[in-house]
Amino acid sequence: MMKKLLAAMLAPLLCLFALSACAVRETGNGDTSTGDSLLTGEEQEMQNGDYTAGTRTDDVISDPVFGSWGRLIFPVDEWYYNGDTLGSLSMTWYTHIDPDMTVQICNYLREHTLAGEQVFYDIYTEEEKRADPEKENTGLFFFRGNAGAPFAVTCAGGGWAYVAAMHDSFPHALELSRRGYNAFAVIYRPGAPTAYEDLARALSFIFENADALGVDTSGYSLWGGSAGARMAAELGSYGAAAYGGDDIPKPAAVIMQYTGYSSYNPDGEPATFVCVGDSDGIASWRAMQRRIQALADMNVPTEFHVYNGLGHGFGLGTGTAAEGWLDLAVSFWQSNR
Repeated sequence: MMKKLLAAMLAPLLCLFALSACAVRETGNGDTSTGDSLLTGEEQEMQNGDYTAGTRTDDVISDPVFGSWGRLIFPVDEWYYNGDTLGSLSMTWYTHIDPDMTVQICNYLREHTLAGEQVFYDIYTEEEKRADPEKENTGLFFFRGNAGAPFAVTCAGGGWAYVAAMHDSFPHALELSRRGYNAFAVIYRPGAPTAYEDLARALSFIFENADALGVDTSGYSLWGGSAGARMAAELGSYGAAAYGGDDIPKPAAVIMQYTGYSSYNPDGEPATFVCVGDSDGIASWRAMQRRIQALADMNVPTEFHVYNGLGHGFGLGTGTAAEGWLDLAVSFWQSNR
């Protein structure tokens, strides 16, 4: 509320500043026109409709292009993020947010929506949302790859308090789509088991609408970091039907980052890839290693990476010791499809 109040108070001043900053030149016939050549690169991009690091997060959320779902691009509870612009975004429990990636994601969503592609999908009906208003804050963001390619679902963390999609699932989904895979980022109700139920519903939605979405449902994968890794592992262990979803196959692979989740299904687990930092004060790498060893003892294909000096919530790991882990995870998924 405070950010919105400040924005309302500053809006008139910003408008006056913008008007005064526009250079006016005289044409040969005495007319005047805006001197576009005097705009900076960032100002020119904004004139063309592109977001930049200086774009306000509130302006993205309220962009008419997105309609009512723009509010789900960032955490719906403002307590868990800060920074008025895309370049200054910070989120609770995350310290490796890449401003360039934040801008790329927002521009991807805008450009593809303007191109006529559906980017956001509801997973619950209007009747279901009226019966349970918390389901209003759920859905799937679709980052398209090649038509007919397999799909992945990415699940952000947030300590069961909020959904940190802008750092912990959107970047993964965008990078997977750039490699040709179809990738979804699920926005869920924080907390277990509601998050498990929402993921089960999302998977059921994808299977039911696979032809319209243009995805191959065979050998799909589940990805997650922190609380999102627990979601991926839980649905990998027990399947969507265990949480109210349809009776669909389990994933071919589960990709997990930085979580202390230790339980597993002794009756069978999907192939599991894990990466974590050895300086993670929230999720012990040894707990993850013990789970991986238990799965390996069951002859489940596994791969484990621990990165020196790295803490919690490193996301794609750009500029850290974990950089490149996503390519290893993709190779692992493909070798176990």
